Amino acid sequence: MGFVPCPNKKYSFDFCNFSIRSVLVGLVFYRSLICLVARPMMIGQGLGIYVVESKGGAILCILLSLLCLGTWPALMALLERRGRLPQHTYLDYSITNFLAAIFIAFVFGGIGESTHEAPSFLAQLTQIQDNWPSVLFAMAGGVGLSIGNLATQYALAFVGLSVTEVTAASITVVVGTTVNYFLDNRMNRADLLFSGVGCFLVAVCLGSAVHSSSSADTEEKLGKFTRDCEIVNPEECQRLFGVDEEEEKDMENVKEGTAAFLIALENTRAIKVFGKSMVVGLGITIFAGLSFSLFSPLFNLATNDQWHTLKHGVPKLIVYTAFFYFSLSCFVIAIALNISFLYNPVLGSPRSSFTEYLSDWNGRGLAVMAGLICGFGNGLQFMGGQAAGYAASDAVQALPLVSTFWGIYLFGEYRRSSPRTYALLVGMLVMFTVAVGLLMASAGERETQFT
Repeated sequence: MGFVPCPNKKYSFDFCNFSIRSVLVGLVFYRSLICLVARPMMIGQGLGIYVVESKGGAILCILLSLLCLGTWPALMALLERRGRLPQHTYLDYSITNFLAAIFIAFVFGGIGESTHEAPSFLAQLTQIQDNWPSVLFAMAGGVGLSIGNLATQYALAFVGLSVTEVTAASITVVVGTTVNYFLDNRMNRADLLFSGVGCFLVAVCLGSAVHSSSSADTEEKLGKFTRDCEIVNPEECQRLFGVDEEEEKDMENVKEGTAAFLIALENTRAIKVFGKSMVVGLGITIFAGLSFSLFSPLFNLATNDQWHTLKHGVPKLIVYTAFFYFSLSCFVIAIALNISFLYNPVLGSPRSSFTEYLSDWNGRGLAVMAGLICGFGNGLQFMGGQAAGYAASDAVQALPLVSTFWGIYLFGEYRRSSPRTYALLVGMLVMFTVAVGLLMASAGERETQFT
């Protein structure tokens, strides 16, 4: 399936067809970026691997992760709006997401001499007979992330980028952060941490209200479009809504937020959402949030062994080894489910085949880039969480601040909405801003230990 014209001139140019060279440039760029952060403040004395040891370095990793994890959903949503099948996009994304994990593990986890106290990534791969309980925790976390990401891809079409990310992230924080706080032996400041969790909980309610209000605005716009076209001739209807014959062929000039824009978008996108219940979208979003809430605590258990599942003397998994196994299970689940969805699509997606997927190069570069960005974002989150506490690293769940920017700038979300919708949207973003500040401020410092 090729791309159809986009109902938004801001991204009508085709920047989706990246070459392999662009992917390699992206890998080099991220390696350089992490090295800039790592060299002055992440190399532990006497260790042969990169380890985040300072609170400042951990917060910087978390902020970089926030930028990455708030950007990749916008790329996925862009492709769906341009008509690329979500199954094709997610398969491409999953491959490069796993490649990013391999890159991080080998480059940052396999440097220098490996010792029993500080094993390298490659050394720990050969010790699975001893560290398999931690490996299972890491892989279980990857399953949670994979299912959550898959659900998010469909939720983006039903409830939009901003509300999807806000609701899913808030549920992740409310559940996952609370669990991480106790797993980390309460290393974070409880008063700040749970005040932030409270702000996220308020944001969930505001996010639902934003979606409800925005849906009502959409129904009103479409209703007005239908009523007005019933009482005027076709030429007058086209003039009334700013759509002439040429613009119907090329939807780039349709005004954002108008009924004509919404109809043009519905015609171009891969997942048709008109007439679908609001409950469906919110239900998928809540399911995604619950799935996401599992992966950080499970990764925490994999790297810190709070339940003492490892035998005495067996080194704990370093972040890079855990991240590799985590990403491996995420990759396997994603590939299996999406190949199944090619032949048995869900939620009204068109049917496809593996052959059609292999031949679909339209937008593949952007899907590949989304996988790389997400993979590096996840790696940075775990690197920061190992030093400052995984409860504090859940501050990356403020990623809707970044996603909302992309949603408004790229897609024109909430253009020409009602004052009530704007007020709720501002309230939601304010709660998120306060919440991320509180979670950052609650960060503690973990003593670097491997056994």
